[in-house]
Amino acid sequence: MPRAPDRIDLLSNNRRTAVQDLLDAAVETDGVRPASDRAVSGLHSAAVEHLLSSAANGELAGYAQLDPDGSAELAVHPDQRRRGHGRALLGALLGLNPAVRVWAHGDLPAAQALAKASGLTTVRALWQMSRPLQDTVPALPLPEGIAIRTFDPGRDGRPWVAVNAAAFADHPEQGAVTLDDLRALMTEPWFDPAGFFVAERDGRMVGFHWTKIDKPGRGEIYVLGIHPTEQGTGLGRALTVVGLNHLRDTGAREATLYVEESNTAARGLYTSLGFVRSAIDVQYATAA
Repeated sequence: MPRAPDRIDLLSNNRRTAVQDLLDAAVETDGVRPASDRAVSGLHSAAVEHLLSSAANGELAGYAQLDPDGSAELAVHPDQRRRGHGRALLGALLGLNPAVRVWAHGDLPAAQALAKASGLTTVRALWQMSRPLQDTVPALPLPEGIAIRTFDPGRDGRPWVAVNAAAFADHPEQGAVTLDDLRALMTEPWFDPAGFFVAERDGRMVGFHWTKIDKPGRGEIYVLGIHPTEQGTGLGRALTVVGLNHLRDTGAREATLYVEESNTAARGLYTSLGFVRSAIDVQYATAA
């Protein structure tokens, strides 16, 4: 069993690079990204807890991040697995917060085994869905009085945060996104306002479809949000199609998205547009 992980308030540039290299190695081996965009952004933050597990030679073997909201993510370098680093990191997380909720991206067998051995059970599931983009999806009519334009980073930040909070009032992460969080995301290399569509009624933002392309040939419905006053009008479906055709026009051959397993309405919308489940992320926690 390795020694207890180091707890760091803020990662140095060298440590941040080492963590990113570890995450890249895990993607290469597993075919699944081991950390969310939120966690990757958190590598620059002092507001989260950083835990680092080291190999005998001093190289980084594992990394975990604990958010103030009680959620966490962890990853172990493929070359350092089956040596106790995952158990050490999970034990440290539980020591910091016994009610911690740990994401397992892809819910791989090793993650299932670690959760079971630690007495954790599934408390949440997030579907990844995908569909091909060979053909243009027929455009759908917008609700009367609605206009679509692209996001303006200079003036749309605060209105977007407000609409996002209203649309995701019951969502534990998305509904809590702040203006600072948005600004941080807009510095990411994949950010492109040309793929960020907003819907307005009488000049007031009432919905949005933020698309993302972070690897050649694959686009993502990053976030789709509709203000409660416009839900049920068909705006969500129409905005989805606008984004899908944008992704296709930029050269993407596949579209992906993430949706809560419990959100049957959203799953129904995406299924009706040709999406099928392709993967699942699971959140584990101690039994209540």
